[in-house]
Amino acid sequence: MFIPVGDLPNPPGRAYVNLSLIAANIMIFALITLPLSGMKADPYNPALIEYLHHLGVQSLSQAQQVAERISAYDLFVFQHGFKPAAPRLDDLFFSLFLHAGLLHLAGNMLFLWIFGDNVEYRLGPWLYLVLYLFTGVMATVFFALFTLDSYTPLIGASGAISGILGCYFIWFPRNKVKTFIFLFPFIMTTILLPARLVLGVFLVIDNVLPFLFVHSGSGVAHGAHIGGFIAGGGVAYAIDHWPGLRHGKRFHKKVSPCENPEASAADRINCLIDHDKMDDACGVFFGLNQRELRRTIPSYHVLEMGQYLMAEKHFDAALTLYRRFISDRPSDDQLDQAYLGAGIALLNKENCHPSAHQYFLSVLDVSHDQGLVNEARRYLDVIDGHCRQRDWSRPDA
Repeated sequence: MFIPVGDLPNPPGRAYVNLSLIAANIMIFALITLPLSGMKADPYNPALIEYLHHLGVQSLSQAQQVAERISAYDLFVFQHGFKPAAPRLDDLFFSLFLHAGLLHLAGNMLFLWIFGDNVEYRLGPWLYLVLYLFTGVMATVFFALFTLDSYTPLIGASGAISGILGCYFIWFPRNKVKTFIFLFPFIMTTILLPARLVLGVFLVIDNVLPFLFVHSGSGVAHGAHIGGFIAGGGVAYAIDHWPGLRHGKRFHKKVSPCENPEASAADRINCLIDHDKMDDACGVFFGLNQRELRRTIPSYHVLEMGQYLMAEKHFDAALTLYRRFISDRPSDDQLDQAYLGAGIALLNKENCHPSAHQYFLSVLDVSHDQGLVNEARRYLDVIDGHCRQRDWSRPDA
């Protein structure tokens, strides 16, 4: 079993809209799902007859037996979930906040908590809310296209969350996902995996293949997940490649911080990263000779630039960046990521460098993140086991 439990790096501040969406889903579950799940359906509710009809119940005796097993929440979902054969606009939105059970809710909220804050930071709170609702609607529509005659209600936030994952896939290709591996009793550990690998597995293995080859009676709306992911990825791609959508340039005449020499270094770097001009962003950062100016750059962006330099194999530049981070921000919450990055950069520069060993030990000293600790230990094992070898190779994540 592989379960994502976090991601790196994390954006600064609080993602208030993302947290509000999580709170709204939990509140609806607590106020509606839990109470109604413990109650039997009202036998005098006209919707019950329609529900039994669509379940294929024919006889009165069969109807009585089936009705005994129908909860008030089952009937509520039938009334307010989105039914492709009987679409309603209010159901289209309200169904995004209904869940079938605790595991359904927990899984969705875990993914929203891990990936949503980065996307909200990139878009801003209000556009993020619009994106969430838009991709949720697109996911539902995509699902409905393949089940036009179905009265089975679709519920859950997973379509909207898949849209968030699609944006994350496009915008944060160098991020890492902390993944808990549980193969009891042999393996129980946390490792760091590339974000695109994790999200690619989610899209292809968990959804596309079942959508194509597994019977739809599995109870999972794979089509909604695929539709949401495509919608989110499409929005992210459009924002990056259609000038009219990037930072509202079509509607605002003000000079972009990327081109404004009077803009602060933090604003310029933020703008350049948003436009995927990582080389230029790194150039601005390395041009800051004063520690006070470098501290104005969010730690999140500094680490993102470090990941870019590592991916491009600019190990000297990456090492310099991580060392400046360590020197400038000795009390930063993400200091452990800088130690880990510096150690990896050194190992790629010079085999078994003593400082690399020390950087990995520093991760063990300061980090409370088990995924980073495990990563550092793996590199220490490599150093201990292969220090005398001529060629060094990075361990598998």
